[in-house]
Amino acid sequence: MYSRKVMEHFASPHNVGEIPDADGVGKVGNPVCGDVMFVYIKVKDGRLEDVRFKTFGCVSAIATSSMVTDLAKGKTLAEAERITRDDVADALEGLPPIKMHCSNLAADALHAAIEDYKKKRKGSAG
Repeated sequence: MYSRKVMEHFASPHNVGEIPDADGVGKVGNPVCGDVMFVYIKVKDGRLEDVRFKTFGCVSAIATSSMVTDLAKGKTLAEAERITRDDVADALEGLPPIKMHCSNLAADALHAAIEDYKKKRKGSAG
């Protein structure tokens, strides 16, 4: 049912944990399945210097969270904002159709963290 890549990221997820002084935090959830994801970002010179996550959910939710942090780390904010659910699923060598909503959550959590960062910067600039 799951690809080898999904199982690798589930069994040994990358970039797990919080960033205590995160520049942006994104939180998303799916009330139907109960998955909740937090993505934390640290930005330096317009790039995502660090990206971490905490996820409460199924195999796909944890694997997609792990993969989205790998895909985003080191990218500019604009590049990270272009990461889509399909990018996440493709990088994991596919997800079962019933689990595609999980990759959507991971990309949404990343985008929410970037929005939080931008909102904080805009607030501190004024």
